[in-house]
Amino acid sequence: MKEFTLNINEYLPLREVVFNTLRDAILKGELDPGEHLMEVQLANRLGVSRTPIREAIRQLETEGLVVMTPRKGAVVAEITQKDLTDVLEVRKTLEELAVELACNKITKDEIQQLMDCDDRFCDALKNNELTVIADIDEQFHDIIYEATGNNRLIQLLNNLRQQMYRYRLEYIKDDNKWDVLKEEHKKLVRAIEEKDIDTAKAVMGSHIDNQEQTISARIKKVSEE
Repeated sequence: MKEFTLNINEYLPLREVVFNTLRDAILKGELDPGEHLMEVQLANRLGVSRTPIREAIRQLETEGLVVMTPRKGAVVAEITQKDLTDVLEVRKTLEELAVELACNKITKDEIQQLMDCDDRFCDALKNNELTVIADIDEQFHDIIYEATGNNRLIQLLNNLRQQMYRYRLEYIKDDNKWDVLKEEHKKLVRAIEEKDIDTAKAVMGSHIDNQEQTISARIKKVSEE
């Protein structure tokens, strides 16, 4: 079990704080797929009783991040090919729509935000900080979402946010793809700035396809071991 600490929030009840902490740990890879979640060990790690740990595990099970298995109890859910395909099929469709709308509506200020975010993304890659890279990549896409001006679309994408984050982090773990990521970001900024809808959608579609191919290969490799 990797190191992680309780995400203190004085405005939330303890059970929610524990749930958010364990959820973040799973999404960021601090708790690995297949890892056994032992209540006593987690309670000692976070300095809480077993009750909020147990409640958090039940809640994580309803979100599909934890599964209950015979003789093992609670285990961090594996990333399956079916789950990956389901999420990325939806994401690809929504993201292509987002860049199409952004091409028509984005402001000069938002273009500058994209450029600044891309610079920070490249800096994060140089520092090899995976969660920072994933967070800035998420911010990059958020700027595009906001530029659409479509609140319903933004809501749908936000509903997928946590599932997308898990796959985003898995993809970013492969540093062989970092040059591709940088180039995709720059092509996206350029296409959106030039209001080139066809190119923007093609780049975004390729961006999602590359993510699926890379993670699918990792899933296949794990299943064969």
